[in-house]
Amino acid sequence: MSNAIATMPTLADTLWRAEGQARWVRNAILILAGSALMAIAAKINVPMIPVPMTMQTFAVLVIAMAYGWRLAGATLLAYLAEGAIGLPVFASGGGLLYMAGPTGGYLVGFFVAAVTVGFLAERGWDRGPIGTFAANTIGTFLIFVFGLAWLTYLVSLSGDKTLAEAFGVAVANGVTPFLIGAVTKIALASIVLPLAWKTFGKLR
Repeated sequence: MSNAIATMPTLADTLWRAEGQARWVRNAILILAGSALMAIAAKINVPMIPVPMTMQTFAVLVIAMAYGWRLAGATLLAYLAEGAIGLPVFASGGGLLYMAGPTGGYLVGFFVAAVTVGFLAERGWDRGPIGTFAANTIGTFLIFVFGLAWLTYLVSLSGDKTLAEAFGVAVANGVTPFLIGAVTKIALASIVLPLAWKTFGKLR
């Protein structure tokens, strides 16, 4: 296998080694823990200008880099499923109607970002601050892309705006106010993951 596609052990694999049936049990526990972390992060509001910052994106990035793409993807699917059946795991509640609302695109973006960033982590992008920052930037960009696309669609349904005008409204309300918080969370995750590897990587 070439270095371009070779995978590296995740932080979860390093800290909690398991094989066979024990690995299934470990994964189930990590999925439940990760989805719980997402729910908790959704309720955290950090005062910032111009809008408060939740920690969901940070949780997505950390879970993705610590778990790898398969386990992170499963964790985000579990989180979305919990919200779909009505559990109040999102920032302001739960249920299918909530998921079809203005934040629905961001929720889909969480899953896509988790898989993408997890894939990059398995290629060693989480071992140093530069790679981690790049992977987290890509993941955050994907979250905004899906969120912006859905928000643009919803705004366009009003019927009194062109697609370009709807896009402008979506950017002004769904991206611009959150950029400072996004950069902050990218930077924070870029510190946490390399530090965790520096501390625990020798256990492998």
